[in-house]
Amino acid sequence: MTAISINDLCLSFGTTVILDKVSFSLEENDKLGIIGSNGSGKTSLFKLITGEYDATDGEVFIAKGKTVGILSQYGAFADGDDGLVRDEGDSAISHMYNAFPALLADEERLSFLEKKLGDENNPLHASYTAEYSALHEKFIREGGLEFRGRCRSILQKLGFDDEAMDKSVSLLSGGQRTRLSLAIQLCREPDILLLDEPTNHLDIETLSWLENFLIQYKKCVMVISHDRYFLDKVTNKTLSIERHRAKLYNGNYTRSMEQRKIDREIYEKHYRNQQKEIARQEAYIEQQRRWNRERNIIAAESRQKLLDKIERLEAPESEERAIRLKFTSSVASGNEVLTVKNLTMSFGEKKLFEDLGFLVKKNDRLLIIGKNGCGKSTLIKLIMDKLTPTCGSLELGYNVEIGYYDQENQNLDPKKTVIDELWDAYPTLPEKQIRSTLAWFKFFGEDVFKTVGMLSGGERARLTLSKLILSHMNLLVLDEPTNHLDIDSREALEAALEDFDGTIIAVSHDRYFVEKLANRIIEIKPEGYIDSDMFDYRVTRDGEAYTEFREATNARIEKLGVVERSADKQATAPAAQSGKEQYLRNKQAASEARKKASRIEKLTREMNDIEAEIEKIDAEMSGDAATDYKKVAELDEKKTSLEERLLEIYEELEDLGE
Repeated sequence: MTAISINDLCLSFGTTVILDKVSFSLEENDKLGIIGSNGSGKTSLFKLITGEYDATDGEVFIAKGKTVGILSQYGAFADGDDGLVRDEGDSAISHMYNAFPALLADEERLSFLEKKLGDENNPLHASYTAEYSALHEKFIREGGLEFRGRCRSILQKLGFDDEAMDKSVSLLSGGQRTRLSLAIQLCREPDILLLDEPTNHLDIETLSWLENFLIQYKKCVMVISHDRYFLDKVTNKTLSIERHRAKLYNGNYTRSMEQRKIDREIYEKHYRNQQKEIARQEAYIEQQRRWNRERNIIAAESRQKLLDKIERLEAPESEERAIRLKFTSSVASGNEVLTVKNLTMSFGEKKLFEDLGFLVKKNDRLLIIGKNGCGKSTLIKLIMDKLTPTCGSLELGYNVEIGYYDQENQNLDPKKTVIDELWDAYPTLPEKQIRSTLAWFKFFGEDVFKTVGMLSGGERARLTLSKLILSHMNLLVLDEPTNHLDIDSREALEAALEDFDGTIIAVSHDRYFVEKLANRIIEIKPEGYIDSDMFDYRVTRDGEAYTEFREATNARIEKLGVVERSADKQATAPAAQSGKEQYLRNKQAASEARKKASRIEKLTREMNDIEAEIEKIDAEMSGDAATDYKKVAELDEKKTSLEERLLEIYEELEDLGE
């Protein structure tokens, strides 16, 4: 059943077009990822759906009885961001409870009725009894017995301990407010859930929990995000917004980008073929008119009428220009870039980490990960000598020159213009090079005269990167470098860092970034490891860093768990099992093995058949059908369906261990 439908939706502010003829519809259990560069209109689309903006044209249809909840990217937890008004003096947990006003009212009424039922002589006793019975059934049916426990559970999963739950909202950080607002929406479970950058301020562990929650969420979700790993895990459809227009693709981010590339190539081919045909027909018409005989003129007019009836394709638009980056080191460093020994850091009685030690070598791409509050950014500040360790030492190697990216962009002067901020950092460079560098980062024309204080988070991040790229350092220290960057900019940054000929130390929650870049991962995790507060892992598979790291982590945990289970088993197991018990166990294992082998064989045959069919479709699309746009569309739809089934088979085979 359709949950929401958007028809030819348009939004303009004066002569500025934001969205133009956007159309799509979603079923009740669809998970839609919305992608596009910063400023493309993604958040505006959400505001049109919630009614905060009035559409210039077009309509939004929401199925009858469906509720809508939204997590806003900015102003998280301001009054009205989720339809509720609250007092900031209230605690976080009370805000969660207040998201269920009907249940709270029923709870209060039930308490009142319980007191009244204590007086059996009350003439309204029978009436109170009937009301209490009916209301109590309704209260249970609508989750009244569970909602408080669910509120606490979701807050805990989003990083709130008991102390944070009882803290006044006015004392919460911006990140905590965002997570609290997210918790409220998840707990209320609206039929259509709108999430604008929900992964901001979440660590990797919390991100994994949120992904699993949304995967199991049986209602419609629309999510704006630049987190490609998150989109790949959660979404089954993708809406790409580019140059005010939107196109819906089946599949997650990676699949949609593959399809987008294919669509662009097919369209460009059709456009080139049509242009050739038009040119050929126009040449024929021109030749006939030059001959200027009656029959030639008739032939020319006839051919012109046919040419006029052709539905001409618009010239394909070029890809939106992403930032261009290239980091270069000035001189080579020594082989040992950074030595950390017995490092301990505490703030008062709170100890972040203890006795850390590791060696960073030349050309390492070291990514540091861990839960929020474990000390990742603190470690970066220790490396940059912005903090003094409680104990231990950090020593830079020979000829090491550091370029530093601060996630808060605190090294920018809000009073300066963009061009002055960069030029003052490199006063000897000519204006042409300064402007050229800013243009790489999408600062064009009058943009360079904006004051830093007026820039958005993404613009500040790009300006900081422009300063860093001119530094020519051989060690880049990066604290959450992908924050505030859109997908195109993230991919440009990744490509530049891959080509960098120096050493990289970075902190990031962006698992796609970690996956692509790292050749070494350190996880700081004070709890959960028996032997150390740190897990240092050297990656062996290029482009699969995070996947390989998680496999190694799970194997490590499993190994520790097996040791513990073996010890328990030895302590509690009987001296010997009876022969009958062993026989039945072996028989059951053999039966399960036969079923598994049969299932694998069946899936493998189906997989081979589908792969062969897809090859035939690809050959037909690039062969006889290449010039038939309708035929290509039909073949593409069939291919998409086959690829979805193939993905299901791959996943099941993986679960079966194949």
